[in-house]
Amino acid sequence: MSDYWWEPPLAGSEVEQLLGALERLRVTFRWKVDGLDSAGLQVRIGASSVTLGGLLKHLAANEDYMFNVKLRGLPIGEPWTENGWRDDNDWEFNSAVDDSPEELYALWDGAVERSRERVAAALAEGGLDLPAHIAWPDGRHPSLRRLLCDLVEEYGRHTGHADLIREAVDGRTGEDPPAGWRPTVSVQ
Repeated sequence: MSDYWWEPPLAGSEVEQLLGALERLRVTFRWKVDGLDSAGLQVRIGASSVTLGGLLKHLAANEDYMFNVKLRGLPIGEPWTENGWRDDNDWEFNSAVDDSPEELYALWDGAVERSRERVAAALAEGGLDLPAHIAWPDGRHPSLRRLLCDLVEEYGRHTGHADLIREAVDGRTGEDPPAGWRPTVSVQ
């Protein structure tokens, strides 16, 4: 395996480039939040209430929502079935403070793995043009391509947030993980 296993191909197919861009953002995000204890995952900067732990939980929920609910029309599934969104649209951000680092990392890692499997199955079924279950008010259905692009955008936005927060935690900066990096769980 390459020391830079997250790098997208230099000249791949449309599917390879799109999935490569998403994977690079996922890895960069995971590196930005990696190896922190509860205090590190709860740091806030400025007037923002966003934390790295909240971002982990929010992006995990986005992964499951995108490829269960939007793509397939299925319930979001566990571990999201019993949640606080009923009274709090920012539940995943606000409740992350009650989760241990191990729970948050496992939640995100598990959601990403489920998404990889769901996307692979959808690509095998109909490629990037596979229509999603979700429909716009006029009845049009977005494609799998659109859902993947939306998730790339979501990761781009929140990886930027993670970059600023992580720098405030311990000074970690950079665009990509160092060569050979692998995710850890947390420091105690």
